[in-house]
Amino acid sequence: MIKTFSTSTVLLGALLALGGCSTLPSQQFAPDEAPVVVGPAPRANVTSIEPSLACLAETLRSWHAPVLGVAVGDVKDYTGKFSQTEGSEITQGGALMVYSALGKLGETVRVHERFDTRIAELELAYTDRRQLGDGQRHDIEQGKPAVPWLPYFGGSILKSDYYIVGGITELNYNIASGGIEADIAGYNAKARTYSMNVGVDLRIVDTRTLAVVKTVSLQKHVIGEEVGAGIYRFFGSRLVDLNAGSKKQEPLQLGVRATLEQGVIELVAAVTKVDASPCTGAQPAPAPAPAKPRAAANTVPAAAAPAPQGTQSGLAPQNATGADAAGQQLVAFDINSSTIAPRAQGVLDALAQEAGAGRNLTVQLLARDTEQLPPQQLADLIEQRVRAVSDALAAKGVTPGRIRVSWRATRIDASVPRIGAGYVAVATVVIGS
Repeated sequence: MIKTFSTSTVLLGALLALGGCSTLPSQQFAPDEAPVVVGPAPRANVTSIEPSLACLAETLRSWHAPVLGVAVGDVKDYTGKFSQTEGSEITQGGALMVYSALGKLGETVRVHERFDTRIAELELAYTDRRQLGDGQRHDIEQGKPAVPWLPYFGGSILKSDYYIVGGITELNYNIASGGIEADIAGYNAKARTYSMNVGVDLRIVDTRTLAVVKTVSLQKHVIGEEVGAGIYRFFGSRLVDLNAGSKKQEPLQLGVRATLEQGVIELVAAVTKVDASPCTGAQPAPAPAPAKPRAAANTVPAAAAPAPQGTQSGLAPQNATGADAAGQQLVAFDINSSTIAPRAQGVLDALAQEAGAGRNLTVQLLARDTEQLPPQQLADLIEQRVRAVSDALAAKGVTPGRIRVSWRATRIDASVPRIGAGYVAVATVVIGS
């Protein structure tokens, strides 16, 4: 006997079968667990402004713009939009997005942490109480036993030159929408487009004077579309209701990120005096004269430089990047290292060029003020640093007989001249006639 099934039974069976035929990739992490859906792997969060950020970084390098220290304050959500079911409509992480945008500029800016300094402040408090160590013992005074706690003489926190603050100030729904929908004899189709916008207001402030250097007010439209088709009608005595369609919308928070990145481009370009219009497609501004080449080896803010006898000279102008007020060039080394940083090559190139013109020059070698070594190890390290600078200059064409050391430190303590925040002079190299 042939058994027949109703149409509804067949449809129900088909739906149940389709429910068990998932096309999404899954993975079973343990034998006693059910497989879980595994989506795409994490990737870098890229926006449409990414090429503009890369272009600005390259422009800063080619213009030899000074490397400025930039911090970020609070960039809050001021829209006041809140959903009872989904929470805040706008991201609460605006400051984090600005930090990431600055990070995408690479070594062309020096980013300072000011948003969450709780860990640093706690460790500084431990250091002040002589409770913080690094697993080693340190010589504090000659002739006395080494101590297990880290010595600290102050000045290790670098100052910033500017900081960025502001907020997300607009979220406007349904700026414009449109579409078409038709329903004929139970057949329907529709297509709809819509847009909304977000707005941000940012400013960059001179840390020393609290003068607002530049403000920007930007907005971005967020767009979406929806299409669909369906059927709702009787075929004989059976009702068929079938719908299909799709809906796509630009991610709202990604739009906020892109807008903040655009603001960072305009603010950084303003304080570095670099024309960023080729990177953003804006109307080009009159091109200023290119800045002088950087002379800072490790972007150390110069404050004062010691004379050959070890005395301090006057303060350098704000944002000096490679020479103090007396024109002495600065080359900084990482802690316990005699390797010349790649960024110092520009300093040495400029020195070699000036020396080739017959000029007499003075070069200050800098080290971290937290560098604590026994006297003999310190003397050996300073000698290695002097040799590294002398060899590099000689390789660039400076006659070795013109290079001599006029002063070197014998210890690092309060008597050694300080150069900016966290650095001390350890030697003076003179290029003479």
